[in-house]
Amino acid sequence: MFEPSRNPHPGTPRCAGIGRLVCTVLALTMRAAEPLPAAAPAAGMLSPYPVPGPARARVVKVEDPAATESYQPRVEVLRRMVDRGLTNLTGQPTLEAAWRSLVQPGDTIGIKVLASLGALAGTRPALVEALVSSLLTAGHSPERVIIWDKDMMHLRRAGFVELAARQGVRVAAASETGYDPDEYYENPILGQLVHGDLEFDQRRETLGRRSHLTRLVSREITRLISVAPLLNHNHTSVSGHLVSLALGSVDNSQRFAGDAGRLAVAVPEICALPLVGDRVVLNVTDALLAQYAGEERPLLHYATVLNQLWLSTDPVALDVLAIHELQRQREQAGVSAAKPNWPLYQNASLVELGVSDLKSIQVEWLR
Repeated sequence: MFEPSRNPHPGTPRCAGIGRLVCTVLALTMRAAEPLPAAAPAAGMLSPYPVPGPARARVVKVEDPAATESYQPRVEVLRRMVDRGLTNLTGQPTLEAAWRSLVQPGDTIGIKVLASLGALAGTRPALVEALVSSLLTAGHSPERVIIWDKDMMHLRRAGFVELAARQGVRVAAASETGYDPDEYYENPILGQLVHGDLEFDQRRETLGRRSHLTRLVSREITRLISVAPLLNHNHTSVSGHLVSLALGSVDNSQRFAGDAGRLAVAVPEICALPLVGDRVVLNVTDALLAQYAGEERPLLHYATVLNQLWLSTDPVALDVLAIHELQRQREQAGVSAAKPNWPLYQNASLVELGVSDLKSIQVEWLR
């Protein structure tokens, strides 16, 4: 039985004390370095400064032209894609065995979505419904499945509350569940505290250097599944797994927003907290549509229909592949390319979250 890990040093990444120093030094070095090319690097090379990570990462890409119709996802097709992707990724002969290799009956599974961008640009509810349906078919208890993001208002507007009721699972918001006073990420950057931040609500502090973990992650969820869209982000290059999980899991996160350098350090370090990173068992990139410009706004004239799902246990590899795909789509459309925030993903490799070197990512196609 999986036992939730406890961090004896709250706020310290899994690389022990050296992690934060390494991330900071690398980020500052990269920001001072000669600007990276805006277009995608040469084939086989992530950037001029590759950072070694684990030996290899496996990514399974499932493609089905029937996955969407007039931009609307088709749940029954997505369910087949999810099942094929899972059995191939895990190497298991059946769906039940595939899920059992990732989660156990006693686990409380948190499916992290990106709801703030809505059902069209953010995580698509139809994909989450296909994942939930697959999980329940494999025998997992619906009472032990939680669809979650930071704010309930966003979850409701995107359609996740209705989905949860339909499937008999829970839906929860990090901010409404509250934040854990004993588990937090700390760095020197001061943030303006607001209502909802633990230190503001409890002690009326106005400035803080700590970002407390939601109790959802620290006290309820034992296994995490991340589902993130293939959508550009002006400061992290993609609204992917790392930024969604990091900023959705803590309060006092506005101190990092809008600054690529701060995000390049904070996002990997938050994800490397044992209560966060050690619980991630599956990441699914919602690549039904690739929106290569617009960020938080759904702009279909800046989107390409791919009808793909990408599955991996490695969130860094998925985000890196997403950045390359978004760059490719921009080049084809003649849209100005944004400067990639490579330090964020290289820092993620340094704290052992996954692979940032394109040469070490093995992609397997299912068509």
